[in-house]
Amino acid sequence: MTYADLVFVNGPRTLAVADGRIVGDTADLRGPKTEVVDLRGRLLIPGFQDAHIHAVMGGVELGQCDLTGTVDRDEYLRRIRRYADDHPDAEWIVGGGWSMESFENGVPDRHLLDSVVPGRPVFLINRDHHAAWVNTVALERAGITRDTPDPEAGRIDRDADGHPIGALQEGAMSLIDLPGATTEERVAGLLRAQALLHSLGITAWQDAMVAATNGYDDVSEAYERAARDHLLTATVVGALWWDRERGAEQIPELVAKRERLTLGRLRCDSVKLMLDGIAENFTAAMTAPYRDSCGCATTNRGLDFIDPEALKGYVTELDALGFQTHFHALGDQAVRNALDAVEAARKANGHLDTRPHLAHLQVVHPYDVPRFAQLGATANMQPYWAVHEPQMDELTIPFLHPDLAAWQYPFGDLHRSGARLAGGSDWPVSTPDPIQGIHVAVNRVLPGETGPRFLPDQALDLGTALRAYTAGAAYVNHLDDTGGLRPGMRADLVVLDRDPFAAPVAEIGETRVALTYVDGKLVFDSESGSAVR
Repeated sequence: MTYADLVFVNGPRTLAVADGRIVGDTADLRGPKTEVVDLRGRLLIPGFQDAHIHAVMGGVELGQCDLTGTVDRDEYLRRIRRYADDHPDAEWIVGGGWSMESFENGVPDRHLLDSVVPGRPVFLINRDHHAAWVNTVALERAGITRDTPDPEAGRIDRDADGHPIGALQEGAMSLIDLPGATTEERVAGLLRAQALLHSLGITAWQDAMVAATNGYDDVSEAYERAARDHLLTATVVGALWWDRERGAEQIPELVAKRERLTLGRLRCDSVKLMLDGIAENFTAAMTAPYRDSCGCATTNRGLDFIDPEALKGYVTELDALGFQTHFHALGDQAVRNALDAVEAARKANGHLDTRPHLAHLQVVHPYDVPRFAQLGATANMQPYWAVHEPQMDELTIPFLHPDLAAWQYPFGDLHRSGARLAGGSDWPVSTPDPIQGIHVAVNRVLPGETGPRFLPDQALDLGTALRAYTAGAAYVNHLDDTGGLRPGMRADLVVLDRDPFAAPVAEIGETRVALTYVDGKLVFDSESGSAVR
């Protein structure tokens, strides 16, 4: 008789694990060396997975000038000054996490940075990672003046006389020749992130920007080294970056990168195509034009970073080569462009098991909602954003056509239409904690708040939201032997500190992770307060 290595008892269910796999739902397989975990009524679930995250970026930023957790402008300046004082030998002051709501019209001023760091260049990315706040020295080093034209896929914010204010939107960030982190720093950031994610119950993820270009850091070498040196305990899918300044000629390079970057617990067979920007800086691609501060329609419908017609050909070729396509599609026009491209690929190649998915989905036109299920495209949602907060109420809703504003984050409609849902965080843009995302998906308010709820008809039930972060994300990640608790599946497991189904949904966000297992091995224990290796 083969005994279990691990048995969970005294919870809503019993589970036995042997050789890293679930072998049954009975305690009868206990032997003399079996470890018994007393659940004490706590809930045992499959490990969470994140279908859209930037783990290396988030881990590196944890060691930089951190402006997250506050919207107080004076607090930003105190932290920046303190960081600069603590790092006197740093040539650049780098970090981020500031919120657009902290500044008039969402645009920060270089003179504020000059007041605390006058002699060194400063580059601080915002919490959405779609804009940077820079000081005068940084602008001077880059040669950015009133005569510098806006790049095609970005904008230099300017004052009334045309001088740069100190905010660079989207592709304008690449005008700054920022020294990147070293591979060693990125590996350290990855391991820092892995420990944090395990503490939140995350056992696998898809990194949405590997081998990046267009001014973004290339984190592929960090993943390659960590996988080669057996430093990864999580399973990672890497989405290779599509260079939007090039065309189909880059596809053979992606094939070579897929081969090189698939080793150990790392697999890079997804391609990330960033189709548009974000609504707050009016670069998300919409079917109706943005409004101005007076509520009048403008001529701006946002940006298409990739030509929609060319996109169809790119996606069709990638699909035929077995690549998954992972779209950044935030505005409803970008969502439609992505679905049109998936439809073209389906018509040309048939329904290959490539599992395309669209991330963010801030605005989805009702016409396109049923197309997800029809085309087999997964809705990769970041539900933590679906709330009333200043960035939504002051910088988004007033500038959207009323119809577009009413079609935001329609997770309920997508679910009712039969679409498959996957959960992601986009960390470090927002919290990586899946429980917080689940809370908002169910309540449409942030944990600890009571309302008003944001478009409450689009709320999900707890079971559906939980499946999005387990089975749904596992499907997107092609990890078909994870995301469930059936015999034969990998023992990627999480023990929560309570059963959230037994409490009011308003308390979901109070839930914490007690234990995290990967392949039946403990990688986080809340009692020790640290990752276990």
